[in-house]
Amino acid sequence: MTKIQWVDCHRMPSRSFFYKKKQFPVCARCTGIYIGFLFMIPMLWFHQIGFFVSLLLILPTLVDGLTQAYLNRESNNFLRCVTGVLAGIGMSGLSERITYHTYKFIEILLS
Repeated sequence: MTKIQWVDCHRMPSRSFFYKKKQFPVCARCTGIYIGFLFMIPMLWFHQIGFFVSLLLILPTLVDGLTQAYLNRESNNFLRCVTGVLAGIGMSGLSERITYHTYKFIEILLS
């Protein structure tokens, strides 16, 4: 697979998935986040996620990443991907809520 130039990802081989001996263009966590986005963005037409639920879905990725960085703990790619999917869903829901409230705020200002 080729690199995606506009994506900001460390692309470390030890933290990436491989398919037919070729490294994915993003790490396992980013892969999970993109899967979460792809799953949740169409679902937002049918079901909205609340602000606090979105934050709770992002929290496992934050905990996993910070404990790896500061507590000398090594995660595995499966856990990175799963927490990434949760974060992708949470970020989609958070983005939808922010967009909705921004739209409502502008609507009030213009009326």
